Amino acid sequence: MSETTHDGAIAVSAPPSPDEGLSPAELAAKYGLSVSGARPGLAEYVRQLWGRRHFILAFSQAKLTAQYSQAKLGQLWQVATPLLNAAVYFLIFGLILNAGRGMDKDVYIPFLVTGVFVFMFTQTSVMSGVRAISGNLGLVRALHFPRASLPISFALQQLQQLMFSMIVLFVIAAAFGSYPSLSWLLILPALALQFLFNVGLSLVMARLGSKTPDLAQLMPFVMRTWMYGSGVMFSIPIMLQDKPAWIAEVLMYNPAAIYMDLIRFALIDGYGSENLPSHVWLAALLWAVLVGVAGFVYFWKAEERYGRG
Repeated sequence: MSETTHDGAIAVSAPPSPDEGLSPAELAAKYGLSVSGARPGLAEYVRQLWGRRHFILAFSQAKLTAQYSQAKLGQLWQVATPLLNAAVYFLIFGLILNAGRGMDKDVYIPFLVTGVFVFMFTQTSVMSGVRAISGNLGLVRALHFPRASLPISFALQQLQQLMFSMIVLFVIAAAFGSYPSLSWLLILPALALQFLFNVGLSLVMARLGSKTPDLAQLMPFVMRTWMYGSGVMFSIPIMLQDKPAWIAEVLMYNPAAIYMDLIRFALIDGYGSENLPSHVWLAALLWAVLVGVAGFVYFWKAEERYGRG
């Protein structure tokens, strides 16, 4: 197009752009642009996580190594900490309060140590999950990656730490007459189910903790209450035999108690099936799938909001 100016010159104007009049959103859609940091679809999110699997493993190993790097005993604290806890609980609950009544000492000591080690696996996964986002804001804001990598990595770190503790647990069990047998293989699926449960719970706590940092101060009280109600230091059916039966049933079906009892049953001779709730493997599977899947979806729904003010 052309037009004549006031001094007689001819000016040529460009034709109207085909994008003229389009809103920013329409322009973005036209050229295939997307919002930076937008939440991907659930299937795509899982694919991205799988692509970061090497980072998740390396990050968990680095955190595990750094955890005790300033201590003189180093990695020995991975085993010493739960052992010291077990010793304190044995002194108070085993000797003073006689919480192991109904069980021989050869059964009660492995029973107690197993409970402490296995419950601490869930406890530390939850506590590290609370700080997974809020404690790594620099990393979250600087790099683009699926944020679920962090709580999953922390749960994996706790699993690796438990593996060191399990070696000591096997020695303690054997020292008190529970020798290796085929039943010990049941520990593997039990720990796999507990890990899936821990991951889901860690993801839930990571989302909650990302907006409420004070949750980290509250959780030790919650976890302590959960520990006392899960039979870490005592057998639930024996301790509550004079109480209404439904109380023991409720406590025995709580997930922490279920995973502890599965490993006790697999590991300790003399800890028979009568100590397990009925359909215990089904209950363990349902808890793992329910909390694992629900926790993952719950965390994913807020993916684009992590690291923002």
